Amino acid sequence: PSLFRWRHQARVERMAESEKEKEELKKKRQSYQARLINVKELISKKEGDEVALKKELEKIENEGKELDRQENELLKREKKAPWNVDTISKPGFEKTVINKKPPRKAAEDLTEEEREQRMKQFVKDNEKLCKQYGMLRKYDDSKRFLQEHLDLVCEETANYLVIWSINLEMEEKHDLMAHVAHQCICMQYILELAKQLDVDPRACVSSFFSKFQQC
Repeated sequence: PSLFRWRHQARVERMAESEKEKEELKKKRQSYQARLINVKELISKKEGDEVALKKELEKIENEGKELDRQENELLKREKKAPWNVDTISKPGFEKTVINKKPPRKAAEDLTEEEREQRMKQFVKDNEKLCKQYGMLRKYDDSKRFLQEHLDLVCEETANYLVIWSINLEMEEKHDLMAHVAHQCICMQYILELAKQLDVDPRACVSSFFSKFQQC
């Protein structure tokens, strides 16, 4: 099998193990809650050996703390899980419907002159919006802004931000450069995610920021 298939199979197996672990923890949690309620009722009704029941209650409560720890560990591992087609397509990533436009020629199909002309026209039409996006500080604001200006979700915006970052560094505006570069990286991640899923990049905005804020 190819390396890609081997990696895909390994991811699927890890996801299956994670689901199995979640199911086992769920069963343990249900058992813990039932036993906890039962012992507390016996103590409140003064049925049975009170000392023994209190020891049992302490034991069950310690089991609950261990369950909390295990559940938190599992949650941390899930948040750190790398993005791929299998994980990003799971529930929690909403489907965004995009009004279809006539497809643009892919950048690799353009001549150097056509690429330059496209970039010039894009900057002329969108430079102000690109700079507004580049200056945003909060993820929620970036998400909302891109959803309101979906035409910015493209290679040209990423390229513009790269050039702007270089110019800021040359002007020794290091902090501003670092921030614009961060916004550029976010855009590049959205574009890369769209390539992995083979979908319109504009459909990945909400999914990207939802996942990113969980990490």
